[in-house]
Amino acid sequence: MSELLQAVLDSEERSDLRSFLSELRQQEKKYLLRNDILNVYSEYCSKSQKPEAYYTTSELGKLIYYTQEIIQEDSNFCFIIRSKIASQEVYWLTSDLSIEPMTVQDLLDLRDRLVNKFHPNDGDLLELDFGPFYDYTPIIRDPKNIGKGVQFLNRYLSSKIFQDSKQLLENLLNFLRLHHYNGVQLLVNDRIQSQQQLSEQVKKAIGFVNNRPDDEPYEQFRFQLQSMGFEPGWGNTAARVRETLNILDELIDSADPQTLEAFISRVPMIFRIVLVSAHGWFGQEGVLGRPDTGGQVVYVLDQAKSLEKQLQEDVLLAGLEKLNVEPKVIILTRLIPNSDGTLCNQRLEKVHGTENAWILRVPLRDFNPNMTQNWISRFEFWPYLETFAIDSERELRAEFQGTPDLIVGNYTDGNLIAFLLARRLKVTQCNVAHALEKSKYLFSNLYWQELEEKYHFSLQFTADLIAMNAANFVVSSTYQEIVGTPDSVGQYESYKCFTMPELYHVTNGIELFSPKFNVVPPGVNENNYFPYTRTKDRVESDRQRLAETLFTLEDPTQIFGKLDDPNKRPLFSMARLDHIKNLTGLAECYGQSKELQEHCNLILVAGKLRVEESGDNEERDEIIKLYNIIDEYNLHGKIRWLGVRLSKTDSGEIYRVIADRQGIFVQPALFEAFGLTILESMVSGLPTFATQFGGPLEIIQDKVNGFLINPTNLDETATKIVDFITKCEQNPNYWNEISQRGIDRVYSTYTWKIHTSKLLSLARIYGFWNFTSKENREDLLRYLEALFYLIYKPRAQQLLEQHKYR
Repeated sequence: MSELLQAVLDSEERSDLRSFLSELRQQEKKYLLRNDILNVYSEYCSKSQKPEAYYTTSELGKLIYYTQEIIQEDSNFCFIIRSKIASQEVYWLTSDLSIEPMTVQDLLDLRDRLVNKFHPNDGDLLELDFGPFYDYTPIIRDPKNIGKGVQFLNRYLSSKIFQDSKQLLENLLNFLRLHHYNGVQLLVNDRIQSQQQLSEQVKKAIGFVNNRPDDEPYEQFRFQLQSMGFEPGWGNTAARVRETLNILDELIDSADPQTLEAFISRVPMIFRIVLVSAHGWFGQEGVLGRPDTGGQVVYVLDQAKSLEKQLQEDVLLAGLEKLNVEPKVIILTRLIPNSDGTLCNQRLEKVHGTENAWILRVPLRDFNPNMTQNWISRFEFWPYLETFAIDSERELRAEFQGTPDLIVGNYTDGNLIAFLLARRLKVTQCNVAHALEKSKYLFSNLYWQELEEKYHFSLQFTADLIAMNAANFVVSSTYQEIVGTPDSVGQYESYKCFTMPELYHVTNGIELFSPKFNVVPPGVNENNYFPYTRTKDRVESDRQRLAETLFTLEDPTQIFGKLDDPNKRPLFSMARLDHIKNLTGLAECYGQSKELQEHCNLILVAGKLRVEESGDNEERDEIIKLYNIIDEYNLHGKIRWLGVRLSKTDSGEIYRVIADRQGIFVQPALFEAFGLTILESMVSGLPTFATQFGGPLEIIQDKVNGFLINPTNLDETATKIVDFITKCEQNPNYWNEISQRGIDRVYSTYTWKIHTSKLLSLARIYGFWNFTSKENREDLLRYLEALFYLIYKPRAQQLLEQHKYR
């Protein structure tokens, strides 16, 4: 039994538990989440006149704190207790306080009954369990090491080398033999036939390069190294070659995790990368702020630029320049014929500021032109993914004149396409999914049937299960994206155990302790986003134009509102106009606070101004809501709402223009998986207030380099902002202190150089792991294919039939 439950039952608080259960029976809700439970408990303590300390220090208080969910059935209760990150216990409590542990299957059946009392499953529902496929892979034990997969793998592989050095080093030799570029052998040739020979020849080569000047180019002693068994790829100078050979020599003699990572990270094995961002409106101008784009477009474009730059640097350092090695990065997306004046109807577009990074757009196969010729929402895109992947394979082979070395998926649709492509091309698959929809929409799996027409979650969640289990490695921006916090469930953790009533049960959807998970936060584009104090890098005409646009320009086609006093401190936010981003919540917070209105103007850069201009249902709802809030609180003269599309250059300068006036950036999302706008505002020098729900919790150190807010508590949020403004007025340097700390935080942790170096290192190490472990993934992949063809594809076909009549 749970220690928390046992402690209550063994204490004088047993009767308090009984009374609390009685309080629960009076609740209208039969399914309570953590916040609901805490509220009921708080009311109970108040009614019972418990001492203030009782709320947190009592045995019952501790139990309630760790109880994630409570489900009532008849007069009995199911307690889901999460006393540790990434693990839960489930118990059944009756009215007489008898307690029984519940299995995962029992819990899922109970949830089904709650939704559909009249159609019980009677045990005839498909049950998905991925647990057995992880039985033969190493597993992390300590929850705090989740998300540090590559560090764990390095320790594991190093210990294996130590235990069975002959076999593992033989594998290392065979791994080095694998690598070539356009038919040219790299690293070692057939003069080295055994692990023993490799060890001997490495020492011989080190002795040879020790006698050469550090800066001597590799080409001048290439043939001498070839005679010893070493081909290009060890370095571009004598010093670099010596350094790489010394790392290998150390690895052979005494393996340790750092040496292993240092060596594998230098192996030239990745030259061609595909980044999949499939559902559309992917371009470099005129697409940001469209439904389903924004943050993902910015992320992938910046990642592509940085990856190409890093690959070029790696090629140079490896001494492969003379072999005409040309790294190439392709962003794979869909071609949209009716592109609304953007370049989304062009097959191939070069990424600005790169030599060999491209946007490759592949059209959807002809179907209903009303669908396939136009943008399709990410919630409706599912029927087209398989044929898109098949057609993309042909296009990618043509562009690369071969196959890619790494495929990185983005978002659920991109990750499923990455799975289909990686399966066909037999290359390493990486998943990126910073915003899993399952966590964003409350009870989305439980009530999926009611939401299916609008969101098609049955397809989305099935695609997530397939892609995340198929991936060789998964990149997340934050630790909590994987397993949450002590008091909240992580995005990936939410896939561990769930039901989709009348479709399937998931008893073990993902192994959270798998070393495939790695936290690699994105960076900020330093060309566009930099501190407002770097005046030499700013364009004065842009600054003046954007200042006028933000505060004084009258243009009813794209700006709503005229400010009574444009010189007030700007309270600024920029995001898509959808429910999760919660800009309407910020407007309401501002509307309810007279003090905020007294000190600040509210400036919003958000989507469209008119309902008829939007093709997205959620955006239309938010437009109506925002106008209603402006009227309800009479915010005319105090608010500016810009429905403009910004280039990245203008986007960066807008933050700096706000900073010129010692403004404040607020990110009020109900949930934010990571938060690139937070990095952009901080590096620009804006003191930033951001949601405490999601990634910002790891970016911002509260009250040190920014501020965390609960966007559902409007009074508290307004108070925190007003308190900051008051401190700034009392101490004119306080704004500057927070501003500089935010800048320092970004530069120390969130640059694209750090991100791409880590990503490429991961790709190489997981490639080595897959080779040396001889891991047989075929059984897992077959299981995933069965899920794709038996569940996903038939449902996608049903949606396609609906699209015929759109």
